Amino acid sequence: MKKVFILSLFIPAMAGAQGPAAPFTLVGRLGNYNAPAKVYFDHMEGDVAKTDSAVLVDGAFRFSGQLPGPSAVRMSFTPRGDGKERAIYTGDVIYFYIGSENILIASKDSLAGAVITGSAINDQYEAYNKFIGGSIMALTKAVNADFNSGTEEQKKDTAYMGAVDRRYRQNLRNRNDKQLEFARQHPSSYFSLIALSELISSPAQVAATEPVFAGLNESLRLSPLGKELAGRITAFTSIVPGALAPDFTQNDVNGQPITLSKLRGQYVLVDFWASWCGPCRAENPNLSKQYQLYKGNGFQVLSVSLDDNKGKWKDAIAKDGMPWLHVSDLQGWNNAAGKLYGVRGVPASFLVDPQGKIVGTGLRGEDLNKKLQELFKK
Repeated sequence: MKKVFILSLFIPAMAGAQGPAAPFTLVGRLGNYNAPAKVYFDHMEGDVAKTDSAVLVDGAFRFSGQLPGPSAVRMSFTPRGDGKERAIYTGDVIYFYIGSENILIASKDSLAGAVITGSAINDQYEAYNKFIGGSIMALTKAVNADFNSGTEEQKKDTAYMGAVDRRYRQNLRNRNDKQLEFARQHPSSYFSLIALSELISSPAQVAATEPVFAGLNESLRLSPLGKELAGRITAFTSIVPGALAPDFTQNDVNGQPITLSKLRGQYVLVDFWASWCGPCRAENPNLSKQYQLYKGNGFQVLSVSLDDNKGKWKDAIAKDGMPWLHVSDLQGWNNAAGKLYGVRGVPASFLVDPQGKIVGTGLRGEDLNKKLQELFKK
């Protein structure tokens, strides 16, 4: 039986060096497919996620739009027209970049075998990927192949799984080193921003990456993604244990504002989550148990949702039974509090003491339980 070792989610990169929006066209041909064969096209136009699809006619399809800068693209194909999710997670999917260009994509039978021409930015992306040792998706595919190359007996062996995981982690470390090297060697490349955006995901990476970011071309540093990275660096240097938690105000599900600093006098777990986040939802039963145990001792939870759909946000709160405080600005990954705290993935959490200082980060499961038991002596 095959096992998917790691599932990589597509989160489009924010636009980098931007200018006035300019048109692009993407014309493709996949063999001689006709309906119900369908291609799905997900990309970013500035900081707005766009999605489109096309039914193939004699293998042909076409997309167009306006781009203010380079855009990350996910394209997926289902010859049977059986839905986007199946196409993405079990079907034929590729990731690439485009600009304001006339792009051609062609293959006899699949996206995986497609040749992309007419895009200078994608040529740069391919060169970048070659330099760093491949995309995360490629490394994920490789580790799955590594795991599934073993016998059924080996796949049940924790030592075998551990060895596969160690090889994967080493490949990730090697890739990270090459990303930093690329950014250092190519201070004018858009993909140096992309490399640093992947690398700067926690406070531990700031010391090594901040000098490289400072050495980038000024136009890159002042681009939307460059400014977001600068803000993330600032957040990561201030969102550390012992620091005063940055204050913010957002509305609850009834449109009433809640301010973090007004919760002083309690221990507050600032919990970043989303209704679509499986690991977040899986932690909710434990968080509910801890809340019931300690709410009478001065423990509060302030959950900040990275949803952009109010209905789904409210439904998840009700379904999971989350009787604590909830806020969101419904801006998804552009949530202002998330940016303030340098949140690049969920779940993410910050434990704030009664004086407003951060006393823990990334606490969940047994780590959270032990910390709360220590604080409240139960």
